[in-house]
Amino acid sequence: MDHGSERDAPPGLGAGDGAPGRIPLAVVVVDRDGQVSHWSTGARRLFGAAKEEAIGRSVLDLLPVSGALPEDDEITPYGAYAAYDGLGPDLESSLDGRLNFPAAGRARLTVTDRDRADVLWWAYPLVGPGNERLLVLAADAERLRRAEHDEGIAFERIAPGFALHTDFPGAEELARRLPEILPSMSVDESARIVAQVLELGYPILEFSQNDRVPVTPDWGVARRTERLARRERAAHVAAQGLPVPVELADDEGEDLEYAAVRERLEFLNEVSGKIGTSLDLSRTIVEVSRAVVPRFTDVAGTYLREQVVAGEGFPDGVPDTTTMWHRVALEHTDEPGRWDDVVPVGEAMPFPAHTPFFQCMTTGEPVLVPRISVEMGHAIASQFEKRDIRPLITGRSMLVVPLKARNVVLGFMILLRHPERELFNDMDRVTGAELAARAGLVLDNARMYTFQESVAETLQDSMLPHIPPRMAGCDIATRYLPGTLLGRVGGDWFDSVKLPGARTALVVGDVMGHGLNSAAMMGQLRTAVQTMAAMDLPPAQLLRNLDDLAQRLGDGYLATCLYAVYDPIEGELHLANAGHIPPVLVRAVDGRSELLDLPTGAPIGVGGVAFESLRVRVDPGDRLVMCTDGLVEMRGEDIGVGLATLCESAAHPAASMDDACDTIIRALNTRGGRKDDVALLMARLNGIGPEDVAEWRLALDPAEVRRARAVVREQLHDWGLARLADPAELMVSELVTNAVRHSHSRPVQLRLIRGETLLCEVDDDDHTLPTLLGADPAAEAGRGLRVVSTLAREWGTSRTAAGKTVWFELTARRR
Repeated sequence: MDHGSERDAPPGLGAGDGAPGRIPLAVVVVDRDGQVSHWSTGARRLFGAAKEEAIGRSVLDLLPVSGALPEDDEITPYGAYAAYDGLGPDLESSLDGRLNFPAAGRARLTVTDRDRADVLWWAYPLVGPGNERLLVLAADAERLRRAEHDEGIAFERIAPGFALHTDFPGAEELARRLPEILPSMSVDESARIVAQVLELGYPILEFSQNDRVPVTPDWGVARRTERLARRERAAHVAAQGLPVPVELADDEGEDLEYAAVRERLEFLNEVSGKIGTSLDLSRTIVEVSRAVVPRFTDVAGTYLREQVVAGEGFPDGVPDTTTMWHRVALEHTDEPGRWDDVVPVGEAMPFPAHTPFFQCMTTGEPVLVPRISVEMGHAIASQFEKRDIRPLITGRSMLVVPLKARNVVLGFMILLRHPERELFNDMDRVTGAELAARAGLVLDNARMYTFQESVAETLQDSMLPHIPPRMAGCDIATRYLPGTLLGRVGGDWFDSVKLPGARTALVVGDVMGHGLNSAAMMGQLRTAVQTMAAMDLPPAQLLRNLDDLAQRLGDGYLATCLYAVYDPIEGELHLANAGHIPPVLVRAVDGRSELLDLPTGAPIGVGGVAFESLRVRVDPGDRLVMCTDGLVEMRGEDIGVGLATLCESAAHPAASMDDACDTIIRALNTRGGRKDDVALLMARLNGIGPEDVAEWRLALDPAEVRRARAVVREQLHDWGLARLADPAELMVSELVTNAVRHSHSRPVQLRLIRGETLLCEVDDDDHTLPTLLGADPAAEAGRGLRVVSTLAREWGTSRTAAGKTVWFELTARRR
């Protein structure tokens, strides 16, 4: 017996245990280069080499074969087994790849610090995917000799059993695909093997001179062989005309017990195949309930903790009488609707301390009630207000089993049998506990996946911006679609940033990968873009700085990013690309759409790559479409097809920006095969006409402050915004005063821009940004910005190539 770790062994079956009929196994996996890729604990004991010495070495160096033993060796069954198979002269033929079919035999191997190891071996070529080529199982033949001599066991057959608990990579997948891996094995045989190995949890040996395929142990191997010997002795005594002693009489009860165990194994195998087919918590709950009705029980009610249903964590410790339990499923064989009104699914309730349910959920052990008495039925029914549940439960046999995982009770199942059916017994209690243990693990996996997905989605939602539908000179619409694969939360994002001069930065990015790490990385990169955009860096320089940041954050930070700056006054787009798919520009004049031919650049995080930018002239009404590759990439399809569909759908006329986005999503999302998440940003570039912009150059003279107030008031009257004249005039006076005082040589520039808001900007050549100071009545400076902060709808400062810009906005109200 060997499953990689002694602590995993069942009680009484340690790696050195001499349990009857059970012999330890060594497990070795050889890769396609003939090197050892797995070396189990049993291999270390049998062959003398530590795991660290064995991994990566040639298997022929570790298992040098001196040849098969003579056929007249004293242990004839093993020689007969090898001779019957006739699958090769020795183990070396399998180790060096000369045999491509299962082989078995007996050999002497040279072992460090020992004379020679006399072993039985089995070699199975692995035909599945991956680098593993050969699975080798081996057992100490001397151990078998001692077992036969000391324990008096008449072994019937010999072949290895393979368990899921071996710890080499891919072991579980190999076990699930036994028919493909071992071509001589039938599907039915492999299903039986895997089912019983799952139940027993360890690989051992059974013995036969006829079987050519691996078989797993049935319970009571030694018992059956002893029973066979007892029958033979009893027959010998009866043939002599003598009475058969009681101790030699056949025990039919053992046969019945063995049959019951087999039936239990088959049932648990059947249940294991029906539950856990997905990580969807609701579906898993239904699967668990339906798996036991009607074969094991007639009624199955499943209750889960409130927090489990909500996909949340819950406090440590044992549940108490205040813990709320949700009835999440109810399956039964009664007439339809009989249970629905009395115990509806979805109800939440606590359970009093005197009930068997409370006992089960606090002890974590199954509770067996052979038959619900009238008194117990009344006690249980007392917690159901205005509903009499007694006719449904009184007189029935009940088994309450905990659904727990990692020593935490997640819920429990109430199992009821009809009064005329056989009562639950102790074996049913053991079966129910095993059933609940498997169901608990499946439910916990689904719960943890649901919880982690909820955390990731919450994290991602908190990081995706809520972009206003209108920015200076443009309208914006966005869409985000999560991926369709497990762990679908990804790192796609979009953003818009207000820039000086009524400009707007438009960003779409895609972090490579999915899950929490990608979502967290997306948040870091988005914050960095926001910060650098506020510094008014040119697009290529911004991507260069972002790439440097990703390098500092770690090697695993890779992302694509498309960054565009729209100037509505100049009618221009300034774009740079870091490995992202190009944007689509839809012309308002003729409705023609085109992919902008941008320098692609390398993804963020690659490092050492230059980024280039491109300027594109645009007209009012043009639309810019930016998206991530999840929208246009489909499995098995050239990305050019998706890009063509994107261009075509983007050019389709639409009544609104939202309708235009929906048209694109419908065109690309209904083709099937999309797995990745999607971010889509569309901007209608409305522009700002010259009639909505007013500019003045002011000399570095304090007298210019009065002129600034006058031209602002006059311009606002001309624009029909006279109601804004007083606050605007006061704030312009403060900002121009500061600019004139701190400028060095260049004239101060004052600009008003009329749009959804009134934007006022004051530029000077001083690079020091002003700071809003505390409200100190005795302070001589700092009052101007406090006035602006109080009166403005929004205000800010930013550096420019020549100095700085201080700006404020007021809500535009026309008279």
